[in-house]
Amino acid sequence: MTNPKLRQLREKSMKLPLSPGVYIMKNKAGKIIYIGKAKALKNRVSQYFGSPNGHSIKVRKMVENVDDFDYILTDSEFEALVLECSLIKQNMPKYNILLKDSKGYSYIKITPNPWGNISACFRKDDEKASYLGPYTGNFSVTNAVDEAKEIFKLPTCSKVFPRDIGKSRPCLNYFISRCCAPCARKISEREYEENLAEAIEFIKGGSKKTLALLNERMLNASENLDFEKAAILRDKISAIEKISSKQKVVCHNAKNQDVFAVAQSSERACLAVLNFRGGLLCGSDHFIFESSESLENTRNELVTSYYMMNRDIPSKIIVDGEIADAELLTRWLEEKRGKKTEITIPQRGETAKLIEMCLSNASQKLGEYLGRRGTETAALDELAKILGLCKTPEYIESYDISHTAGADNVAGMVVFKNGRPFKQAYKRFSIKGFDGQDDYGSMREVISRRLNRYVEEKDTGSTFGILPDLILLDGGQGQVNAVLPVIEAFGLDIPVFGMVKDNKHRTRAIASGGNEISISDGRRVFTLISTIQEEVHRFAISYHKQKHSKNSIATKLTEIEGIGERKAAILLKTFKTVSKLKAASREELIQVKGISKKDAENIVKYFAEK
Repeated sequence: MTNPKLRQLREKSMKLPLSPGVYIMKNKAGKIIYIGKAKALKNRVSQYFGSPNGHSIKVRKMVENVDDFDYILTDSEFEALVLECSLIKQNMPKYNILLKDSKGYSYIKITPNPWGNISACFRKDDEKASYLGPYTGNFSVTNAVDEAKEIFKLPTCSKVFPRDIGKSRPCLNYFISRCCAPCARKISEREYEENLAEAIEFIKGGSKKTLALLNERMLNASENLDFEKAAILRDKISAIEKISSKQKVVCHNAKNQDVFAVAQSSERACLAVLNFRGGLLCGSDHFIFESSESLENTRNELVTSYYMMNRDIPSKIIVDGEIADAELLTRWLEEKRGKKTEITIPQRGETAKLIEMCLSNASQKLGEYLGRRGTETAALDELAKILGLCKTPEYIESYDISHTAGADNVAGMVVFKNGRPFKQAYKRFSIKGFDGQDDYGSMREVISRRLNRYVEEKDTGSTFGILPDLILLDGGQGQVNAVLPVIEAFGLDIPVFGMVKDNKHRTRAIASGGNEISISDGRRVFTLISTIQEEVHRFAISYHKQKHSKNSIATKLTEIEGIGERKAAILLKTFKTVSKLKAASREELIQVKGISKKDAENIVKYFAEK
């Protein structure tokens, strides 16, 4: 759908000054649908109403709904950023990236004795229970409860006590010292209450205070010759120290910092955030939103939107790639925080590993949202980065040629959708343009026929009507060079790469622009490309064998008097196999179109003599 007011809006945008400011897009109802800032209003706003070719799907949708726009001039680009943030917060426009604060408040619920327990929850829903909190962020609350239960061996199962005491044997958690097993009467009520009280103190006071108290109690027990009690306390101290040491090695250099990473598909993206305070991972979050073609601008919008939600701004912010207007954003963050803030893109070391962990989380969450595994999402994102693609290739087509010394030339096309084989879209091609061996010519013919089918069926909903995000050819740069002119002739822009094999027929690299891109370092990408290459090779080979077998049988059938190539092909198509043809009666053979009584007699006689 084209906006009927596009020309009018462009004319208005061309009259804007080349000054910094904020522009405000409105729909027919006068509602604000997008707010943006610009260093030069005329240049930025006029881009929206020019050619749509460089626009993302999201921008195109927004432009289709613009009825008018307003603007506010500012003295500087920084003032424009501050005003933009304020206006976005007030109006919450539909087409701005708006991260909703999903954290809310969390509580720690303590059910009463006897046999009470602790758990994380979002609301106070039990009058008999007591609560600790509220806390911001469910991650730290859940983590604290899990640690306390592990250290003080509180039950994590769904059993209710005292109702279920003595009704079952202890589970595995008891034997690995993770539970005190009240279900099997392995602990007294008094000892259990002590464990619960210590767990609550641990959560309230932290590990240092709890360690000091437990150490004091252990010494007292030893002095009173209560060595059994001292041993129990010693085990609790060891458990706390073990948990604490695990937490401390998460990132000893990450004092106070937030880590951002974005995984995206063609339509949706996911921002994952990891929060480190005092060197410990204390929180995490993720947000799903519409993807954009410019990750630099997206990262800027995401970080801005994230800290507009009155969040604690740390001294260091780590991002997974280039960020638009980084200096301007840093200045805004520093003014908001009142202290120095640094935005960095790590290339190696411990912080680079944090980015990998954050990106893995983003890929996993996006995969869950899209209904695919996180490993597949991560592999596709990794492939996009390695190949320099502007978006994640969700729909990949791969081609391979198969023949025997130039005879029975065929090609196989396999499709991988969201990292998995999409078998309903697989296609087979029998090479018709020439005889003999010419892999480059074969590949040109196949791609040309496939794109012709796209032109014919793009509005029909068929799989031929889907344009791939990426084409992978079994072969090197020669195959790529052969098909690129074909794609350009159709006026299409589809990335094409070759899959290069080693002398053992295993995937080695990707052919691109006369060079080779190594994929051995990217485990997920290597697995994905290897799987695609093996699958397309298998598919092409199986079709070639089938055709070669049929052609061999058809050649034998032409030995029968009166049966030429055409009749042999008709017979094979009708009866599928030689055994079925051999078992056919004269009457069944006569029913086949083009087969006469004389032909039927000759066929029966031929097989009877064999």
